Amino acid sequence: MIKPRTAPGVLELLPLDQIAFQGMLDTIRSSYERFGFLPVETPVMELSEVLLTKTGGETERQVYFLQSTGALQAAEPGAMPELAMRFDLTVPLARYVAEHEHQLNFPFRRYQIQRVYRGERAQRGRFREFYQCDIDVIGKDSLDIRFDAEIPAVINTVFTQLAVGPFTIQLNNRKLMRGFLEGLGLDDGERQALVLREVDKLDKRGAEAVRATLVDGAFGLDASAADRLLGFVQTRSTGLSDALARLDALGQGTATFNEGVSELRQVVQLLSAFGVPESNFAINLSIARGLDYYTGTVYETTLDDHPQIGSVCSGGRYENLAGHYSKSKLPGVGISIGATRLYWQLREAGLIDTASSSVDVMIALLDEARLPRYLELAGQLRAAGIHTEVQLEAKKLGKQLQHADRAGIRFVVMLGEDEDARGVVSVKDMQKQEQFEVQRSELARSLRVEIEQARAMRGR
Repeated sequence: MIKPRTAPGVLELLPLDQIAFQGMLDTIRSSYERFGFLPVETPVMELSEVLLTKTGGETERQVYFLQSTGALQAAEPGAMPELAMRFDLTVPLARYVAEHEHQLNFPFRRYQIQRVYRGERAQRGRFREFYQCDIDVIGKDSLDIRFDAEIPAVINTVFTQLAVGPFTIQLNNRKLMRGFLEGLGLDDGERQALVLREVDKLDKRGAEAVRATLVDGAFGLDASAADRLLGFVQTRSTGLSDALARLDALGQGTATFNEGVSELRQVVQLLSAFGVPESNFAINLSIARGLDYYTGTVYETTLDDHPQIGSVCSGGRYENLAGHYSKSKLPGVGISIGATRLYWQLREAGLIDTASSSVDVMIALLDEARLPRYLELAGQLRAAGIHTEVQLEAKKLGKQLQHADRAGIRFVVMLGEDEDARGVVSVKDMQKQEQFEVQRSELARSLRVEIEQARAMRGR
């Protein structure tokens, strides 16, 4: 007999935990839709030659390939399989926009909530299969910087609705960073990318560890330049006026530096108009984001009371999303929430509880002869929007009540001979351990009131 078990790096939940996770996804989805983003889904598999448009990079070394048994037998030795599973939602989006460019309305605003797959080393809190929740705004030829200011408004709405405590949306601009490095005499793009990746680790590794790495020969910085850079990237702001004052204090630099300062200032100035409270955002000049395709504004969001969790939402601006697939220039800005890891972390931190059952009512089977009446009653409750389960197997009432209790079903409806004769039903509230009678014609309305009150209490 084979022992039942899941593969390492996947998250499989029991029903009430799955309801809680689905509730988180629904909150994210509704927040995205509130800002006018449209849903998109792409296949879990892409053609390998399309998905792997460039070589190298840690992410692309973690790709899962797909191969049918027939194709595997017919394949030439060393040949790349035809299909690969997506490792993020950004590359499929690039392919999608390039393929459907002439059918889309630009700026194109899309959200996508789907699983992705990465062959990461299995470890606690890291997953090989996980949900990503992305939004992007894609422009044709150009995209106004105002869209960069709208993204934090979406982030603010999502995490306010998730009710996970105070959070901070941290902002920076890659042009500002690259311009500062140019001012230090570091003009080579590859060396700049190395430095930016290292600076991005500042909050995790600490200033001394980052400085020691920066003065290593591969980075091309002397001790003086490393000290100037560390002083620059440790700039943080508190509130709108402080953010603007710190940007003004940066002064002038290279053309790239000045452009980055100007863009970041425009974004910050618009945040209040977009409804983002001053306490929920800050400039953090160490935020660089490791992915090379970010070219301007970058974001990272952290939970103030749980810094050990790290970034819970990140993203940024890129200038040419679909350059591998189209001659058109398609700039964009977007963010991603790794929902599976976020849910796991929030649950570990005690910020998410097991949910109540999605079933509101169970109708007990007290009399086999009255089964048609029970089914009719269930139909009436379902028509009123009440999620209803009917017991279809003859069991002692105690066993049926035990089932409802273990399944998290709050209300049990009972219709016996006496109740039927009087035109009433008995309702047992499993949470309060109370029982009451109600006229059968008023059952749906009465239960609806109780259910809505319970949901309102949970939402507080």
